[in-house]
Amino acid sequence: MHKRFLTRMFAFLMLAIGLLSVVSSPASAKSEINSSFIGGVAIDGTDPVAYFTEGKAVKGSSGFTHRWKGAAWRFKNTVNRDAFAASPEKYAPQFGGYCAWAVSQGYTAGIDPEAWKIVRGKLYLNYSKGVQAQWVEDIPGNIAKAEGHWPGVLDN
Repeated sequence: MHKRFLTRMFAFLMLAIGLLSVVSSPASAKSEINSSFIGGVAIDGTDPVAYFTEGKAVKGSSGFTHRWKGAAWRFKNTVNRDAFAASPEKYAPQFGGYCAWAVSQGYTAGIDPEAWKIVRGKLYLNYSKGVQAQWVEDIPGNIAKAEGHWPGVLDN
């Protein structure tokens, strides 16, 4: 019985050491696409095609999904899903769907799907409408700075 107890204690100790090494190891690079932790849903489930076709943020449906770059993209309907599948680079937000202003400052941040702008045919998202107000003060300069940081900010 004593031997079984020691074997179990040893196994428990090895498990604890393994868990500590995972918790204390340096964080890996962020995903190329800003997506939810659970389910890997891109841009908070917002239909990226709708920004171009309807001029507004439209919630996508789990019934109309397309996987691209490791994320699940949701759409309002099959027409939008198929358009994205045929040309994802045309519709996907710049900087992986992270906040464009944050990337211009050298880091990543989440987004508010309602804080968006299409510039020269490309979709840019921001953390909030307040942050977007800062971003629009110098859109060309902020895009240039963000392009200089991208994709290196994913390693921060």
